[in-house]
Amino acid sequence: MLAVNPQAQTFRDLHLRELPSLLRPGDALIVNDAATLPASLRLTSHDAELRLAAHAPGGAFRAVLLGSGSWRTPTEARGPAPKMSPGEPIASGELTGSVLAVDPENPELVTLRFDQAGAAFERALYARGRVVQYAYLTRELELWDVQSGFAVRPWAFEPPSAGLPLSFELLFALRRGGVELAALSHAAGLSSTGSVSLDQRLPLPERYEIPDATRGLVERTRARGGRIVAVGTTVVRALESSALEHGTLTAGAGEARLVIGPGFRPGVVDGVLTGMHEPTTSHFALLSAFAPRELLERALRAAERAGYLQHEFGDACLILGGRP
Repeated sequence: MLAVNPQAQTFRDLHLRELPSLLRPGDALIVNDAATLPASLRLTSHDAELRLAAHAPGGAFRAVLLGSGSWRTPTEARGPAPKMSPGEPIASGELTGSVLAVDPENPELVTLRFDQAGAAFERALYARGRVVQYAYLTRELELWDVQSGFAVRPWAFEPPSAGLPLSFELLFALRRGGVELAALSHAAGLSSTGSVSLDQRLPLPERYEIPDATRGLVERTRARGGRIVAVGTTVVRALESSALEHGTLTAGAGEARLVIGPGFRPGVVDGVLTGMHEPTTSHFALLSAFAPRELLERALRAAERAGYLQHEFGDACLILGGRP
């Protein structure tokens, strides 16, 4: 784990098991309890892969179309996505639906609704769908590979990967050290689509829900001078979106439309435990709200020299200093 201190302008090479030594009694750690869906569907109606990307109103979904190629083919090297029109039917075996809208800027981004609903839809999705795959891996991922130990609500389209390495042993150690734990649900979307222009629009609006117990913990933590540490960029986005929309952190459901980057001053979150993100990604831009970009880039170069791994199953990075 790379520990970055924005106030001291320093970083250290540590191990994730040392996380309890970096947090204080009275701090709070907030995790995303969204479970990962089998969001990748091989269409039988078209020569294409369809990846669910976000929830849309009325039980619909926003989805990204990828052209021909297997999961071993990087998304940017796929064949052209099929052109679809509103009203066009789609099918993946027994899972059927139709296109509601096509994005005018990026036609590979569509809004669709399935004919099945409720339990029938869930049975069909879990029967036909696969988890989103990554071409850099040596084997195909299974559903259990992408679930954190505290995953509950099947909302995420890609894994909220910052929580994957957190074992119950580590969480218990944090609790023994006086760190309180809480959860929220955030429907983590796709991290990349293979389209440069569409990737620049990520993250898309994403559904979240903040329990009242989590809101209360944040208030108590702030009142006693503790720090709020978010596990993952999705937790940051949910908390900061709620606070910005309502003027204060509010319990309940919402849609995160906030895109966080350099110049944004977080009003709720003091630090973030995340993965190692490339400087061109929206995740890295979000981290620039917590530490100067120059420091982050310097830390990333040092991590690369030390052999740190990036992407969804890579190593951890903690960005945390004292509350000013």
